[in-house]
Amino acid sequence: MAEQNARSARASVWLEQKAPRSGRGGQPSGLDRKRITDASVRLLDADGLAKFSMRRLAGELNVTAMSLYWYVDTKDDLLELALDAANGEMRLPDADDERADWREQLRALAAEYRGLLVRHPWLSPLAGRYLNIGPNSLAFSRAVQRVIRRTGLPAPRLMGAIAAVFQFVYGFGTLEAQFMSRIADSGLTPEDYYGQAMASAQQDAEAAGYLQESSDIMDARGGDTVAEMMDRDFVFALDLLIAGIEAMVDRG
Repeated sequence: MAEQNARSARASVWLEQKAPRSGRGGQPSGLDRKRITDASVRLLDADGLAKFSMRRLAGELNVTAMSLYWYVDTKDDLLELALDAANGEMRLPDADDERADWREQLRALAAEYRGLLVRHPWLSPLAGRYLNIGPNSLAFSRAVQRVIRRTGLPAPRLMGAIAAVFQFVYGFGTLEAQFMSRIADSGLTPEDYYGQAMASAQQDAEAAGYLQESSDIMDARGGDTVAEMMDRDFVFALDLLIAGIEAMVDRG
């Protein structure tokens, strides 16, 4: 019972030093945490979060499922490792460069996070599930915090600014990832999918009325492709948030 309670209290795979277990046959050759983590990311990208399992991962690595337990205790451990590995794809600006424009560095961090969410649709549901204290997750968090500190906002306002920017990016990137996944499943191009979706909506009187009412806004949005429309919306929304930070700094 004490062992079970200790296991349930462990909050992160990064807080446990996994020691090889004793057992017949010894430690499996050719495996390590990096190889297992890399395979987990590939499998999550290919099949999604719902289909991910220790058994499927073992098949991907051509080992037995029990072999994986030399390196992790649970599937949650694998997902936490995969989450941090994916976070390592982001290119981080030099947040300690006092000469750099914090606005441009904040835009760069936001764009990197958005791209990560779109490339890995499975990542969004995991982002709040774990402590996110792996090395890559901490590097990103440190960069964000150091850039935000250079805005001139007082200390009590810094976490609110981080939440405003990166919860917006999380929401935008999550919806974009789901939309792009739906398009990929349809076999259509984004433009064809968007056109068919708009044509289908026109068949419903209420939806058609809304589309007609908002046609001037949609037309003014600009962009020849779905990607361009999304990029323009994202860039302008981010500019609004940055302008809000500047306004709060000016207000003191």
